[in-house]
Amino acid sequence: MMSNDKRDFDEEAANWDEEPGRVRLANDIADAITREIQLSTEMDVLDFGCGTGLITVRLSPLVHSVTAMDGSQGMLDVLQAKIRRGNLTNVVTRELDFEKGEIMEGNYDLVICSMTLHHIGEIGILLGQFYIVLNAGGYLCIADLDPDDGQFHGNNQGVLHFGFERSKLKHALTEAGFPDILDRTAAEVLKPVPGGGKRSFSVFLITSRKSPFKKH
Repeated sequence: MMSNDKRDFDEEAANWDEEPGRVRLANDIADAITREIQLSTEMDVLDFGCGTGLITVRLSPLVHSVTAMDGSQGMLDVLQAKIRRGNLTNVVTRELDFEKGEIMEGNYDLVICSMTLHHIGEIGILLGQFYIVLNAGGYLCIADLDPDDGQFHGNNQGVLHFGFERSKLKHALTEAGFPDILDRTAAEVLKPVPGGGKRSFSVFLITSRKSPFKKH
């Protein structure tokens, strides 16, 4: 765990989508999700840590509904403007600050957590909440950084993990009750690093399907 100073995402929200690399990464992750999960117009989706809704907007035409959840009202305000402009009638926003102990509600067929986990302190608790809100047979998709030595973010304020070892995250998912955990590389991001030059950072997509059989 790294810096505990909370990053002001409200302040960054208005210009968030102006970074081309950020938009490209979201598109790469959305593409990886659609390759791994057979989406349908019967699915209710939770996009946890949705930010400005880059993935929400991409996936909304392919599913029944998307609940876009984030701890930053500023980010949700940007997404709400997109919802109005695009007449996205199947998208709703919910403000929830997990780090303050707020509990997510609802029942979903797919939970997505993209580039959010490295901002979360108590990962095990969050994975447990994902398990609770997922319907039997529902899918979990987590996209985040492989270990990055703290170089991916230009400012590590609010970054609690410098990436994740896939094996350790898989173990945490197993502990939370998730079976049949798969991983793949979803994207490669080339970014400048301190000291000059550029480095390629890999982003994984880990998926699991909750058992379709209810436990007695």
